[in-house]
Amino acid sequence: MAVLLWLLILCAFLAVALAQQRQFNITLGSSLTPNTNSSWFSPSRRFAFGFYEQTNGFAVGISIVGMPKKTAVWTANRNSPVVSSNAVLLLTNDGRLIVQVGGREISVTDSPGQAIASASMLDTGNFVLYNSDHDVIWQSFDNPTNTLLPGQHISAGQELFSSASEADDSFGIFRLKMQGDGNLVQYPVNTPDTAPYAYYSSGTDGVGNNVTLNLDDDGHLYLLNSTKSLRNITRGGYPRKSTIIYMMKIDADGILRVYSHSLNQQNSSAIWSSTNDRCIPKGLCGLNGYCTNIDDQVKCLCLPGFDFVMPGNWTAGCERNFTAETCRLKENTSKYYAMRPVVNTGWEDSTYVTLDTTTKEDCEQACLQDCNCEAAFFNDNKCRKQRLPLRYGRRDMGNSNIALVKVGINVLADEALPNQIEETKGKKLRIDILIAGITLAVFALLVLGISGFLIHRNHVWTYRKIQESRSVQLFEDVAPRAFSYAELEQATSGFKEALGRGAFGTVFKGILAEDQKVIAVKRLDKELVEGETEFQTEMKIIGRTHHRNLVRLLGYCLDGSSRLLVYEYMSNGSLTDVLFTPEKKPTWEERCGFARDIARGLLYLHDECDTQIIHCDIKPQNILMDDQFCAKISDFGMAKLLKKDQTRTYTGIRGTRGYVAPEWHRNLPVTVKADVYSFGVVLMELICRRKCVDWSLDENESILEYWVYNCFDTGELDKLVGDEEVDRRQFERMVKISIWCIQDEPSLRPSMKKVLLMLEGTVDIPVPPSPTSFLSAI
Repeated sequence: MAVLLWLLILCAFLAVALAQQRQFNITLGSSLTPNTNSSWFSPSRRFAFGFYEQTNGFAVGISIVGMPKKTAVWTANRNSPVVSSNAVLLLTNDGRLIVQVGGREISVTDSPGQAIASASMLDTGNFVLYNSDHDVIWQSFDNPTNTLLPGQHISAGQELFSSASEADDSFGIFRLKMQGDGNLVQYPVNTPDTAPYAYYSSGTDGVGNNVTLNLDDDGHLYLLNSTKSLRNITRGGYPRKSTIIYMMKIDADGILRVYSHSLNQQNSSAIWSSTNDRCIPKGLCGLNGYCTNIDDQVKCLCLPGFDFVMPGNWTAGCERNFTAETCRLKENTSKYYAMRPVVNTGWEDSTYVTLDTTTKEDCEQACLQDCNCEAAFFNDNKCRKQRLPLRYGRRDMGNSNIALVKVGINVLADEALPNQIEETKGKKLRIDILIAGITLAVFALLVLGISGFLIHRNHVWTYRKIQESRSVQLFEDVAPRAFSYAELEQATSGFKEALGRGAFGTVFKGILAEDQKVIAVKRLDKELVEGETEFQTEMKIIGRTHHRNLVRLLGYCLDGSSRLLVYEYMSNGSLTDVLFTPEKKPTWEERCGFARDIARGLLYLHDECDTQIIHCDIKPQNILMDDQFCAKISDFGMAKLLKKDQTRTYTGIRGTRGYVAPEWHRNLPVTVKADVYSFGVVLMELICRRKCVDWSLDENESILEYWVYNCFDTGELDKLVGDEEVDRRQFERMVKISIWCIQDEPSLRPSMKKVLLMLEGTVDIPVPPSPTSFLSAI
């Protein structure tokens, strides 16, 4: 018995020793270099400490392992320049963590005050330094940069700072501060902690001291004091999985986001953000610039008379593109300047004089007559004079403020001889106008003649090329390119690697010789397409459909009887591969994102492209996934390319069993509502992560549409997702949307515009009726 006891004690000591050896896994004398691509990994190899590539060099930091682009969660020495490829990261024998480069030594961490004996990269993403007694003397969790990981927090008085750009992790222009009053606030850098400079707040000021911001391992952000959670900042349910890493980050654009990183699929997506308005962060466009949303894309513009200081770098702001006159006291400046309006914009108010005026013109004159006035704001019959620079500008259609900017014009007289110029100005001006008019007329005739000759010659050359090639080849960004059969045969190595077979032909993987671009080549069955003229016409129509949720058509081939289509290559296969492969298992948030992507693509085909297109075959196999797992609709032009009598082929139905609308079976006119029906079936598959027909299941569950409605009608929706954690409110919305989409009567189905609004949660969804005869569509 005593021997057994001693053995147990010995095993315990060995286990502790092994654990310590595993924990303190970086010893004195260890080193890393950028060129070897080596790192100090955490035990499960989720996180790595070492060099990672930045603009024009390398930085030292902590990254998530396995992502297509290195995702840094902590960066050392953000104020120091990046280092070159000959740098060495070294834990020295005398206990210092440094970077050696070009004979210099750069300390990686703030001085811990003690010699380092060992270090460890933990599975939590925390990099820890220990002394000889194995006590923690420094850790990255206590020194966050722009990111918060689960288990990490920022305390009262601590700040996170954004990066300069996506490719540069040096200090940016935005900060997030956990204030001593319990309020979590975002400001531009170099501003006081006061309300006029804030652009995001948790609204928890006054709740007390010692409040911390925390990120849970389920992706929720919450504020916590010494007794209880004060506020859950994020909403919705996110799954707790060992294969998902959550992180909160203040991005380079100033917005606070929570990301979900899937280690299985090696991709990431934002699951929460502090705002959807990317113009909210103050200072995004720098001095004398203003932010505007154009087609959901943020853009910075300069004030009239200003250009970007650094084209491509909005945060550097704008500067005058003319030389300003020296201010002359008590002098009217209208002969040197004109006023230019910028409507519906908001700015920081730095008014030095406020005037009561009745019109915008009065405000303009008041600024022109004041040499100290460089701009003015006109709103509510008030004229507020400003000095440059103007800050925090943004376009806001709900803001009636007009910014009036003083812009330089050509001075008509030499300041040194004002009287002499004034006497001869009229006569000289008339002569100058006459000479300029004659010169311009002669020049215009000359240009017109040369242009006519060149255009005529170009047209003749173009028509000859068309006659020779019997095809029209346009630039890729204007219309699809015409390929020869030999080009595509070479690109696909003789049509060697088949990616899949569909109802209309086989798809092969290829690589273009001129730019090594990966493509997908669909070889259509010869009997399916119209003649050459009709085919080219439809190519031009389909080629002009550009949307982020449509697979782009790059070109086509008309060579003899061969008909081939060239598409962009989708690296992550189809929705079928993602949704029905047990190893992948997309999360609830990812599936909701897929649904919105598909809906946006269908909305574009139905309502927004030049010619309305009914897809006729919406199903998971025709939804492809790009390298960022953005869902894109493919084969959307097949309905146009097929012969007119194709509707009598395949038992009189275009589409796939299980997804076709009832009107196909009744010889009724087919409208865009047929696509809405198919979308409803796909939406149900996204909700339940199963196929629409599965005869291996119980008879009551084998047909998905019937089962979903039955569960909805009996109040047993939990059966549809099993033990998966989902956002309950969003889940119920999705189920109701899918039932509305599969209504037997087409007029009851919502349009795709209404579907998208319902998916985004901006409109209420009434309780759907029974779809009645959906079994007849199976």
